[in-house]
Amino acid sequence: MMTEATRDRLARLFRPRTIAVFGGGWAANVVEQLVRIGYDGEIWPVHPNRSDIHGIKCHRTIAELPGSPDVAFIGVNREASIDVVRELSERGAGGATCFASGFLESEETGGGALQARLVEAAGSMPILGPNCYGFINYLDRVTLWPDQHGGVPCEKGVAILTQSSNIAISMTMQKRGLPLAFVATAGNQAQTSLAEIGMALLDDERITALGLHIEGIGDIAGFEALAARAKALSKPVIALKVGRSEQARAQTLTHTASLAGSEAGSRALLERLGIPAVRSLTVFLEALKLLHVHGPLGGNRLASISCSGGEASLMADLAHGLDVAYPPLTQKQRSGLAAALGERVSPANPLDYHTYVWGNLEASTAAFTAMLDAPLDLAMFVSDWPRADRCTAPGWDIALDSIRAAARTTGTKAAIVASMPENMPEDLAVELVAEGIAPLCGMEEALHAAEAACKAGEGLRRPMPLPVMAAPRFASHALAPEGRMLDEAQAKLALAAHGLALPKGRVCSNRAEVLQAAAEIGFPVVLKGMGLAHKSEAGAVAVNLKDDEALAAAFARMEAVAETFLVESMVAGAVCELIVGVVRDPAHGFVLTLGAGGVLAELMADATSLILPASRTEISDALRTLGIYPLLEGYRGARRGDIEATLDAVEAICAYATAERECLMELDVNPLIVTPDGALAADALVRLADGKTLSNKEAAA
Repeated sequence: MMTEATRDRLARLFRPRTIAVFGGGWAANVVEQLVRIGYDGEIWPVHPNRSDIHGIKCHRTIAELPGSPDVAFIGVNREASIDVVRELSERGAGGATCFASGFLESEETGGGALQARLVEAAGSMPILGPNCYGFINYLDRVTLWPDQHGGVPCEKGVAILTQSSNIAISMTMQKRGLPLAFVATAGNQAQTSLAEIGMALLDDERITALGLHIEGIGDIAGFEALAARAKALSKPVIALKVGRSEQARAQTLTHTASLAGSEAGSRALLERLGIPAVRSLTVFLEALKLLHVHGPLGGNRLASISCSGGEASLMADLAHGLDVAYPPLTQKQRSGLAAALGERVSPANPLDYHTYVWGNLEASTAAFTAMLDAPLDLAMFVSDWPRADRCTAPGWDIALDSIRAAARTTGTKAAIVASMPENMPEDLAVELVAEGIAPLCGMEEALHAAEAACKAGEGLRRPMPLPVMAAPRFASHALAPEGRMLDEAQAKLALAAHGLALPKGRVCSNRAEVLQAAAEIGFPVVLKGMGLAHKSEAGAVAVNLKDDEALAAAFARMEAVAETFLVESMVAGAVCELIVGVVRDPAHGFVLTLGAGGVLAELMADATSLILPASRTEISDALRTLGIYPLLEGYRGARRGDIEATLDAVEAICAYATAERECLMELDVNPLIVTPDGALAADALVRLADGKTLSNKEAAA
């Protein structure tokens, strides 16, 4: 966890009064940007051959500097960067940004060893990067930034942290009225992580919300500390996490040396920490804007107000599948709308108020006030502004005054939604933000932003979960060794030792033992050949065998492909089948997955994930999100499944994973057959690692 002392050191780095700049062309760009934004501290360019940069005197060496700089931009090659970092650290500098690439992201050229040397050279001095642009502090007019940017100084706004310098530049160019207070890139995070930077910025009262563009989560404890700090300060954090595709995960390794991990793992970890994850840059920016203006939403109750049935229908359709709701109108709303709009308008939510009150300030104010006079978390007015170069907008100005009046009178949080981003003028967006009305660009983006703001509120209200159960790294490979697979019988016995219920069964080695086992267990039975990775494909599974003759015939077919056999009782009365799995995720710990099992596992793709440890309540809540869950509750009058036994089974699987966390690679129970009277594991797979796990000290090295 980040200490107060570390935050103080980062505060010196991020709010410097003296800046040293090393290098040629890129360093000259930094000086130019500092001058352009009006930085009023001291700038100390360092170059062995130049007399000045943009009219500012150059120093030939660090020794010639008039003091210890608060921060330095190091724009020299990777080998020289190490020497500069070491000398700055010895001089007592406050920190540095390392611009050069070719470190851990270029392992094949020795970059990993160079990055280790860079960290060693820094000692206790904070460094950003390497392989990063630096940061822009718009609050204090500090641009430790070697390129153009599109932002302007502000008094308060949001902070954006990213591992991609180019994406950071692009986000500064937005014309959406989003006030940017701070933009920073973390690069390889060799020493200072995204989470540590985020914690330092959250403490600044001028920063209203934090957005993280994440390529890889390498510091779980750091993210847990960040989430805890955000809760303590009641400041929302949202994330744009890449790595859903195999191509994206491969790219992160070559880009910033991040370990992207699994999509399910990152999604589950962020959900656990109360950090909503969005899936596009536009939603990311709109969500931050909404959070800046209104803060986290208290719930998901929305109102949509437009003068078009087409817009009302689109707003309804685009909300489908999102965790937002349009509550039915109250009688008070209906009465107020009827009085303002007349009988020809049918009050509803989303509301199409037609154009009967367009241009009438008194009537539109009455209608909007009536619509907002209810328990709502956000009222969204759909309105596209006409082109200023070809049209006039007096009617829109009247509508805007009505929205302002309705929001003031009711105290309801309001947003104006342009169906297309280009129809929200930037000057209007800036004006609305200053007034406390959120200008949102794009219907779909606006609704996703509202969902994120709602989830941000939920996350801040929830207590912090238990620390994540870390997955130790293995000495034999960067991710994990292949390990060894337990056969089904071994896996089931191992899980049963932690409380997992199994069908009656016995392992046999010949025909006589198979027939004897069936006689003792009782027909019908299942026969499986052991020692095969894919039993069904090999013809080594036979179910619902009702007598000796059928069992003997099945044994004869399997005898050629297996040497040992498992005889089990056939589970009857299934309500539904689930898959329960746990996988070691190097980036996120151990990921528990729950979903529709059996033959439906791949067909339905109905699954959800949690990070271990997971409480019984969390497991129960996760199960309820599955499309198959109604079967457990007795769909359309069918018998209910034993939900408590199902939860017992999942907890038993988690208990085994916890006990075997040093060597567990993956486990899979599929199907877990849920009946009205229990939940039994019909099949199980467990893979354990043979490799030695690294100690924390070894892993860090």
